[in-house]
Amino acid sequence: MRMMFKARLDTPASNEAVKSGTLPQVIQSTIDRLHPEAAYFLPEEGHRSCVMVFDLEDPSQIPSIAEPFFTEFDAEVDFQPVMNLEDLQKGLAALKR
Repeated sequence: MRMMFKARLDTPASNEAVKSGTLPQVIQSTIDRLHPEAAYFLPEEGHRSCVMVFDLEDPSQIPSIAEPFFTEFDAEVDFQPVMNLEDLQKGLAALKR
């Protein structure tokens, strides 16, 4: 299932992670594991944030994805199923049946 993962990092915790080198390590490790189709990094409401869209093979993956962001960055984490245009068109076509 295509999933959007969003993490909003606590500023003091992520400041320490930048200084220690942990932040780029956790981000790279996450990208290496998820192989996201898209990954974006942005400021959001004054916090470092990231958004990744990837294929969630099994819900049991969620803890291993989220925990590094909780423990290293005191982050707020969200997972949201999402569709691309092709998925939307397929879903809308099914309504006509």
